Amino acid sequence: MTSRSSAVQRDEQAVRKVVGLCGICPGGCGVEIELIDGRIERLRPLKNHPAGVVCPRGAKAKEIVYSPDRLMHPLVRVGAKGEGRFERVAWDAALDRIAERLLQIKRTSGPEAVMTYIGRGMFDSGLVEVFAPPGVNNFSSKSFIFPFGSPNNAGCGSVCQTAYGMLAAVPTFGFGMDATYPDFGNARLIVVWGANPATDSPPTAIGKILAAKRKGVRVIAIDHMRSHAAGIAHQWVPIRSGTDGALALGMINVIIGERLYDEEFVRNWTVGFDELRDYAARFAPEEVERITRVPAGVVIETARAIATAKHATLSMYTGLEYTDSGVQNLRAVFILFAITGNLDVPGGIMLRARRKAPYRRTNIAPPAGVKPIGYDKYPLFCEYTKSAQFMEAPRAILEGDPYPIKALIIGGASILTGYPDPDLWKRCFAALDLLVVTDRFMTADAQYADFVLPATTYFENRGYQKFPGYVQLRERVIEPLGESRSDYWIFMQLARRLGYGDLFPQDEDALIDFVLRDHPVGLEELRRHPEGMRFGKPEEPRKYEKGQLREDQQPGFPTPSGKLEIASSVLAKHGFDALPTYTEPGEGPLANQELARRYPLVLNTGARIQSTYRSQHLNIPGLLAMQPEPQVLIHPGDAAVRGIADGDFVHVRTPRGRVPFSARVTDAVMTGQVEVNVGGGGPVQAEAWRRANANYLTDFAGRDPISGFPTFKALLCEVEKAEREAERQVAA
Repeated sequence: MTSRSSAVQRDEQAVRKVVGLCGICPGGCGVEIELIDGRIERLRPLKNHPAGVVCPRGAKAKEIVYSPDRLMHPLVRVGAKGEGRFERVAWDAALDRIAERLLQIKRTSGPEAVMTYIGRGMFDSGLVEVFAPPGVNNFSSKSFIFPFGSPNNAGCGSVCQTAYGMLAAVPTFGFGMDATYPDFGNARLIVVWGANPATDSPPTAIGKILAAKRKGVRVIAIDHMRSHAAGIAHQWVPIRSGTDGALALGMINVIIGERLYDEEFVRNWTVGFDELRDYAARFAPEEVERITRVPAGVVIETARAIATAKHATLSMYTGLEYTDSGVQNLRAVFILFAITGNLDVPGGIMLRARRKAPYRRTNIAPPAGVKPIGYDKYPLFCEYTKSAQFMEAPRAILEGDPYPIKALIIGGASILTGYPDPDLWKRCFAALDLLVVTDRFMTADAQYADFVLPATTYFENRGYQKFPGYVQLRERVIEPLGESRSDYWIFMQLARRLGYGDLFPQDEDALIDFVLRDHPVGLEELRRHPEGMRFGKPEEPRKYEKGQLREDQQPGFPTPSGKLEIASSVLAKHGFDALPTYTEPGEGPLANQELARRYPLVLNTGARIQSTYRSQHLNIPGLLAMQPEPQVLIHPGDAAVRGIADGDFVHVRTPRGRVPFSARVTDAVMTGQVEVNVGGGGPVQAEAWRRANANYLTDFAGRDPISGFPTFKALLCEVEKAEREAERQVAA
């Protein structure tokens, strides 16, 4: 045997392929993982899997997992807060000291003075189930702190998804959007509204939309920018950001006026239609054009297309949440599809029957007696999520209102790169008696922490991943790097030291056994199928007629009236408008014309790019190559009058601050509007991204009154070419 053939044989023996789950983000796509000498080399999509996809981040899994920036050891702060000076500390010493300080705060300030915050970096399915409060299907709501005596669990649901997933849906339908799904396979019309499924996690919907399009299904995209999804649509309907509710109401007005609504459904299964008819009459197509910039003819044509398709479905997510009436705007869209006969019909928005959940929970309830932070202003948010509204945390930390918060544990999140007004949050972090951060990389938040705890990627964990009608075990692919530990291990170690570790499964193996013990597939059967297994049966249409949506098995919807509530009794009870009323963005060109003269462009922040996961991966060379610098997308007409060329270094300026970006001159955005990338501001990111924290352009002034969400997508700004190229090196 030659030396060359021996080397080939050794290489072949070192290669191992494992059927499993991607471990980069909570999407948990089904993949084949190739390992060489025990190290992850590459991922390939798993065929016949509901999420058999490898996105750009998954394609760079090797770079992410083995990044030299990974946190490998527990750290304790030795410098001033914010300096980022730490030294290594043993796990037991760190956990003991954290627990001791938490208990001291409990003795002196009460248990409610301790708060947890969970972000998208900690959404392992097992944590979702084990720590889920009773009756809550919200990834960021966690019951870990409840046995301690604090109601103050919080998470990224304070600024993401819950307005769409719960606060708009539950008062209308009686259930959250997790109990619905778009039936792309049977649709005749697909409306992608304020969303870009190409950047979803997992990005499975875009493939279904493309497959439907190939079969002749019409696709309409309504968005302020021509995203990837809008680019593949038959028709892109550009709209002024923040005005989607007016467009939906205008379409409703056309549909009612032309009697294109489903009269039987409206008569038998809704309340509030007459009031809606009277209110929507204010939104004539010409008025809608004035508000939204959507031509009156397009308003009429799109309304007729949705109403006459009878098999029209909706692809939507969080894009409409971030304006003064985000919840009501979303409700208007939901109601538009419902009254046109597109709810729970083949090819429409299908509903899931009410069934016993196949995943067991600990169901630990919040402590009685003390309301979570934010309840005084946003009670519906706190009631639905059983969590605090974290946008109100600064008031508690800095002012002690309604009571003080002294300690904060952050898991898999970055407040400073995800929330308005980073300087305010820096003051909060400096004021805390204790800040603990668990993460895989050093974050901006972690630089203020007293303790930084290194977390594993999902490749280094055991657990499971759930999809609608599908479940798959997650086996550990590689051993934890350095001294990193799983989020579950970290939180269980703290629970034991705080005196209630016995309330949760003791380790990952026990967690899997607990959650899946009664699953219809069976744990042993799952172990024999590493690719995962399907379960359940296809959904029947019109379940509201058959008693399949309500706990009492009576026909109707699980709302107080038993019907779909166009006029919501829940919202009315809490002092909000019962109808899906439209509110003009307070910082907008129509409502604030004086400010618009100084800041004439509408600012949008938050559209995702595929090379990042929120503020993560902006230090990964292979992903940075896709977009080395943060960009502001600006229309050629707006760029020309400002002397801006593609690639120029510019500043985006609002009344709150100025942030540097690279100009991308493109007709993918409307005239008069710009879109800026978010996620910048982290300490390990590439320099250009580290300088560009878009949250300095935003603040707490504009809020949705129901959700408490900030108005990230309905602000005013100006874009200016930088005076000197040298500013690239010095801009902050």
